[in-house]
Amino acid sequence: MEKVIDDFITQGYKIKNQGERSTLMKKKSWGSGGMHVVVAVLTLWWTLGLGNAAYAIYKYMTAEEVQIKIDE
Repeated sequence: MEKVIDDFITQGYKIKNQGERSTLMKKKSWGSGGMHVVVAVLTLWWTLGLGNAAYAIYKYMTAEEVQIKIDE
């Protein structure tokens, strides 16, 4: 199980909750750089950067989660 957890950590996941027989991991993501540029170009004038902040928070809150369980 530790090897699988280490593999996910190297892929950019962090441990959200770890128990004896299972681990819940979440991907660390604030969105892609290209999308931040697009959001900035489209909304920077009207939102003064709040559009980028909202996009980053949205991507962080909806990031992928993985649950690793030991099955016997």
